[in-house]
Amino acid sequence: MAEGAGEVIVAGHICLDMFPTFADGETREKVLVPGALVDVGPAVLALGGAVANTGVALHRLGVSTRLMGKVGDDLFGRAILDLVRGLGGALAQDMLVAPGEHSSYSVVISPPGMDRIFLHHPGANDTFGAQDIALEQVRHARLFHFGYPPLMRRIYQDGGVSFALLLRALKEQGVTTSLDMALPDPASEAGHVDWEHWLTNVLPFVDIFLPSVDEIIFMLSHSDSHAGKHLDGPRLSELAARLLQFGATIVALKLGDAGLYLRTTDDGERLRHVGAVSPEDVLAWRHLELLTPCFQVQVVGTTGAGDCTIAGFLAGFLQNLSPEEVMRSAVAVGASSVEQADATSGVPSWSQVQARIHAGWAQCPVTLALPDWQEDQERGVWRRPDEQQSQSN
Repeated sequence: MAEGAGEVIVAGHICLDMFPTFADGETREKVLVPGALVDVGPAVLALGGAVANTGVALHRLGVSTRLMGKVGDDLFGRAILDLVRGLGGALAQDMLVAPGEHSSYSVVISPPGMDRIFLHHPGANDTFGAQDIALEQVRHARLFHFGYPPLMRRIYQDGGVSFALLLRALKEQGVTTSLDMALPDPASEAGHVDWEHWLTNVLPFVDIFLPSVDEIIFMLSHSDSHAGKHLDGPRLSELAARLLQFGATIVALKLGDAGLYLRTTDDGERLRHVGAVSPEDVLAWRHLELLTPCFQVQVVGTTGAGDCTIAGFLAGFLQNLSPEEVMRSAVAVGASSVEQADATSGVPSWSQVQARIHAGWAQCPVTLALPDWQEDQERGVWRRPDEQQSQSN
């Protein structure tokens, strides 16, 4: 994929992640002692959030990408901008700097063999609103992707009305729209938002919706993410059908190590009007239900794997690949990302991803019950027969 093949703007949540390093043998009891001075190693600084993870992964895949996150004019904000600029290209061209505001950061406390503890400050992410995005900045893009509304107060606090108006304006300019979510803390302000109402306002203006299944179970069922452990084909079909009814055109649910699930509208006109990245073969995308298992890898770290899976999906969609090729490319990029500890350094070029797939990269067995689904071994997907989809619509 050549640089400039498809201009994408990735907007939304961005932060600075700080990882103190610990020696082997450290325990929670040794690290979290009130009043103690704990000797640690050098801190590792990295970009975090959907903007950094999905945007940088797209950039590494060769897609012409610009990032649109909001930082303050403080030390952490300068560090975020320096890290973005250091990646090259035009990534930092549309970054927003808010005078007098604080930048978002996370301190990740992760001694060996211990569950991570995150100390997070939302900072300027909470003041990033639809009014911060100038249509003039976006109108030449082919695709606009937004990530993590549940971690951005101004995006969710009015029920999604302002955000929906922004997406509507982008679609009127011919821009294809894409959206990812995040799982809010149930005890937080975001955890008490009526997310079903928010989605009904926003999804009519979303062409490609790419949340995790745990996020959607929480938002539609008002239950915790552990319900996702009891997933099967019928449950996925039910969840995706509701999202299509709310207005989304293409729904892809990230299933963690179970792979990626896809369901699309049966309305050909909606597929023809998804903007600058409308599929050339509308019939191939219409009324479709697929599941693609993950590729087999040695997992080093899972940070950002879902965001990188999204990058693979969007990169394939930008090239008008078939749905099956888009799905396999998505899980291949996600699999590549987990071979390194951080979110994006494991993501290779697009040609390297495709070469690995076509060289016979083995996929994991399907772990979900898919009654009456059919395996398409040649294309690396499982497919729900059309007549069953018709009965459920």
